Amino acid sequence: DAQIINWLHEFRASVTYLTKDFDQLVSLLLKLPWLRRSREVVEEYLGFLGNLVSAQTVHLRPCLRMIVSQFVPPRITIREDDVDISDSDDDDENLSENFNTCHRALQTVVRYVPSTLQFLMPILVESFPFINKSERTLECYVHNLLRVTVYLPTLRLQILELIVEKLLKLDVSTPQQDIEDAEEAANNSDSVEKSAEEGLFAMEEDEERKGNKVVSSSSERMAHPLAERLDILMTILFSYIKDVCHVDGKLDINKTKDLYRDLVSVFDKLILPTHASCHVQYFMFYICSFKLGFAEAFLDHLWKKLRDPNNPSVIRQTAGSYIGSFLARAKFIPVVTVKACLDLLVNWMHKYIDNQDTGANAYCDVALHGPFYSTCQAAFYTLIFRHKQLLDGNLRKGLSYLQSLNFERIVMCQLNPLKICIPSVVNLFAAITRKYQLVFCYTIIERNNRQFIPVVRSGTGGDLVQTCTNPLDSFFPFDPYVLKRSKKIIDPFYQFWEELSAEDLENLKKPIKRGTSEDEDDDFLKGETPQNDGVVEIAPNSYESNTRSPVSSIGSPPDCYVQY
Repeated sequence: DAQIINWLHEFRASVTYLTKDFDQLVSLLLKLPWLRRSREVVEEYLGFLGNLVSAQTVHLRPCLRMIVSQFVPPRITIREDDVDISDSDDDDENLSENFNTCHRALQTVVRYVPSTLQFLMPILVESFPFINKSERTLECYVHNLLRVTVYLPTLRLQILELIVEKLLKLDVSTPQQDIEDAEEAANNSDSVEKSAEEGLFAMEEDEERKGNKVVSSSSERMAHPLAERLDILMTILFSYIKDVCHVDGKLDINKTKDLYRDLVSVFDKLILPTHASCHVQYFMFYICSFKLGFAEAFLDHLWKKLRDPNNPSVIRQTAGSYIGSFLARAKFIPVVTVKACLDLLVNWMHKYIDNQDTGANAYCDVALHGPFYSTCQAAFYTLIFRHKQLLDGNLRKGLSYLQSLNFERIVMCQLNPLKICIPSVVNLFAAITRKYQLVFCYTIIERNNRQFIPVVRSGTGGDLVQTCTNPLDSFFPFDPYVLKRSKKIIDPFYQFWEELSAEDLENLKKPIKRGTSEDEDDDFLKGETPQNDGVVEIAPNSYESNTRSPVSSIGSPPDCYVQY
């Protein structure tokens, strides 16, 4: 140590001579393992770094690279049969202290060279570990990146973009089905092992205790290796959001607003254009749970995206999916806000029908009316999840509100949203609206079923007959969250799907079985009169009664006579 301090002291004195010609000598000095030396060496080295970058800015990039390379645990070389299987050294107890020193070094460099920021970001991007690196390596690097945002706030947006981009790569590489399959396979293998062990002698008590300890920690682990990495990183991101927004346990509105703006910007740039990511978008769900104002701002932001015809159709459709899923799943959104959003969506749909229902484009086509169908699905999905709350308390008032939305006109229009929306959503919506006599959808569902043309695809294994059940290619962004650790943070704010009561199930049984006719006494609800051969007719009494919604249905197509 004394020798190193002596050398560093001399180099500090002659730092003006360390020009570009001596870059090899400087690179050797930067390779010095200074972090694992005594306190005196560390202090002397930090002083040397400060002198070097202020006198010779030509060495700024190598210095930054050296500091950033210490953001991950050091590698230890392990060889097995001449194969290098080295990875992070997890047992370095001084790790957090080393990271603190690295951040001090970076702050020193920034203090001497204010233009550091523009050189630092590309180095942070290129030093990001590959997603198949060990969980520990990724965890440490992301943790340190987020620490950088605390003392270099101007880089926060870019660093959050970098982290979310990497998280998205992990997320889309691990579809939910794969994660569930891996978990199921792991559970099955565990149960097989347990049954095999039952026949063996009982283990000694201390071993048993040790075994239990391992089980409890391993029960937190995800069976899918990429899902395990994603889970750890999502937990870090959620903790970061909480720490930034809360000061001494209380929500700091101004800090939360600033972070919210950055996160919305990242959401627009990366999350919205990504199809069917499962987990990463929950950072918006989490920050919105802190205060209702943020949830309303987020809904307003999505609504503007959906409404703006200058946005690409696919972005508008995705915004519609986010609105529906957010309204349905976020426990912290009160009924008042749900009503306000439903009013916006439904009024926009009625205006859309006014404009489109009689023109040349008044037919069912996803390519022409994608955003309209996405909005319909959002409204139907919200109603499925929230109808009990909307009708809670004063049933008459709730029903008159739902009737005022005039779903009948939307369902009956020429654009035929029931044909495009996902069948499970359509069936539940039909059951709920029939129960409360808002709309009778089954006539249209039956007609649509008859019009579904199966697509025959020829392949090497023979012909495959497919029916497209999701023409919108839509997804629900806030479907149940399955990562075990970070799930605990989301669950308290999350509305799970409640199992239906026996009565609701009774209502649902009929429509789900496609193509089967209902009981004789229910025929008038479907609008079918058995004695008519070639014509489907809507019986007048089912629509002339008080179930007709109060808002007039002008602009609806003459749906009385539809040829088979």
